[in-house]
Amino acid sequence: MATTQFVKAERLQKLPPYLFAEIDKKKKAAIAAGRDVINLGVGDPDKPTPASIIQSLQKNVEVPSFHQYALDQGAPELRLSIAAFCKKRYGIDLDPNSEILPLIGSKEGIAHFPLAVLNPGDISLVPDPCYPVYRSSSLFAGADVYTMPLEAEHGFRPDLDAIPIDVYNRARLLFLNYPNNPTGGTADLPFFEKVVDLAKTHNLVIAQDAAYNEMYFEEPAPSILQVPGAKDVAVEFHSLSKTFNMTGWRVGFAIGGAPLIAALAQVKANTDSGIFTAIQFAAKTALDEYDTLTPPIRALYKERRDAFIGALKGIGWEVEPAGATFYVWIPCPKGYTSTELCARILDEADVVTTPGLGFGRTADGYIRAALTVDTPRLLRAVERIGKLKL
Repeated sequence: MATTQFVKAERLQKLPPYLFAEIDKKKKAAIAAGRDVINLGVGDPDKPTPASIIQSLQKNVEVPSFHQYALDQGAPELRLSIAAFCKKRYGIDLDPNSEILPLIGSKEGIAHFPLAVLNPGDISLVPDPCYPVYRSSSLFAGADVYTMPLEAEHGFRPDLDAIPIDVYNRARLLFLNYPNNPTGGTADLPFFEKVVDLAKTHNLVIAQDAAYNEMYFEEPAPSILQVPGAKDVAVEFHSLSKTFNMTGWRVGFAIGGAPLIAALAQVKANTDSGIFTAIQFAAKTALDEYDTLTPPIRALYKERRDAFIGALKGIGWEVEPAGATFYVWIPCPKGYTSTELCARILDEADVVTTPGLGFGRTADGYIRAALTVDTPRLLRAVERIGKLKL
């Protein structure tokens, strides 16, 4: 009997291989070969989740009622803590019942949001380079993607005035990510004010990924919702992953105007059943103790950033320190593409980095290093790279 070969859906065929999965495959092969690999690839904090958060989970996992389905809207106690955090940190007032939605990690919310906003044939304005989910989620929603280059001379912010009017006429969603992954670029309130005005002029919805808002080193990162009227057009996605070393816990939240949050909640009601309630109470503990828990984490990454960049400059690499995130965006030496450079660094120095090309076509002249190993290993990585005489 003849068999039919499975053919995956066209929406999947349009996507490139997921960047971090490919890097992980190469890293594992090197480790399996017995090599001492220093992993500066995926941005996964190397320090444990703070003890008080773990203790909260240990306590609440024993509550029988928490073993049942969670509320789609999220636990009221968590939403109140999110509102209190946003008021204290940003000075913004949020209705816990309509303007806050807990998420199974910010990535999940970002991936679902285009389904609430975009129709087939609409345009999604996506920065390049970017976290790959902005692009893939827009394609899954049937939209066309318009690329907004992020270049150093513009502070890694998109040139919004360069977008043609016919693109704006079809555009419905604008993705932003500040502080920015992978470039480390930052945004200030005047920039957000311009974006909000533009969104109102062109009937756009803004999705601002604020996953790295608490990983700043000099000036605290603002929220786009600090701009008057931003709730009408913007949803901001926050993550506890980097702020509290909770990547594996999968918890974050979205904030914004009630109609936008309700639209995202409707998508989620049809795709998931909420966050395990004990994890929600652990997230509440984290946010309630932000002032104690996060500053030491931030200080650690600043110390690593300064040491790593100082060492890179010592081997002749010109690298600008990022104002936020725990990434270093490194220009490739002359004669190398990002994939060629990453391959040589892994093959000959046993150091994993991320090629800029994986974040977008305009980023092929850079590689990204994550500051997620301790300082001696960072310095050891630079020592190995320096021996390559690139």
